[in-house]
Amino acid sequence: MEEIKPQVVKDLIDINKLPEHIAMIMDGNGRWAKMHGKPRVFGHKNGVKAVREVTEACAEIGVKYLTLYAFSTENWNRPAFEVTALMELLVMTIGKEIKTLQKNNIRLNAIGNIDSLPKRCKASLQKAIDETQNNTRMTLTLALSYGSREEIYEAFLKMHQDIQSGQMSIDQLNHDSIRQYLYTSNIPDPELLIRTSGEHRVSNFLLWQLAYTEFVFTEKFWPDIEKEDLYSYIYQFQQRERRFGKTSEQINS
Repeated sequence: MEEIKPQVVKDLIDINKLPEHIAMIMDGNGRWAKMHGKPRVFGHKNGVKAVREVTEACAEIGVKYLTLYAFSTENWNRPAFEVTALMELLVMTIGKEIKTLQKNNIRLNAIGNIDSLPKRCKASLQKAIDETQNNTRMTLTLALSYGSREEIYEAFLKMHQDIQSGQMSIDQLNHDSIRQYLYTSNIPDPELLIRTSGEHRVSNFLLWQLAYTEFVFTEKFWPDIEKEDLYSYIYQFQQRERRFGKTSEQINS
């Protein structure tokens, strides 16, 4: 689908039909840096501006949940200097943005294997989560050291343990009970997933939660994303007919 010019679209958005939860795969930092003749870390640093742009845009327009795929379990396999730079950038950015989160009444949340993060990163993250826990305008979730297969595996392992110990019976096993064991148990499933940089895959991100999610793919690299782009993606979402297995006639009757 050809992207609509973003400057035209904000006023066309139906505020009463916003996606409650938007998830984003932030892709293309390295290629953006290469395009500018810079090392990959330069792209990651410039990607912080895009994080700020989409977070502010979501909060301003009324989206309640935003989840950003910041660092996957597979990303640990990248060169050590890049991983170290990313972790240092995470510490620095979270420290700088706490005041902004407080000012905008945004609660910070995190999902993934948080214990695998370096101590400074984990401490900085926990500090921001604690300080913003009472904010109510929007929840910003960072997926860090996150892999959906690992999340699902851990969920079933915990369920098995609870069944074995008698805390749960096999008769209680259903979609809703499974959901309670996922990292996202307190977050609604995303209605819209956006992936930047022209790639068309989900990369082990929210596999259970994306069952009925609408996807929007854009050729733009993550550091180039601005508020107006997000408005365009939301507008595209609102042009979709979400049928959940039903026919158009059933939906529109």
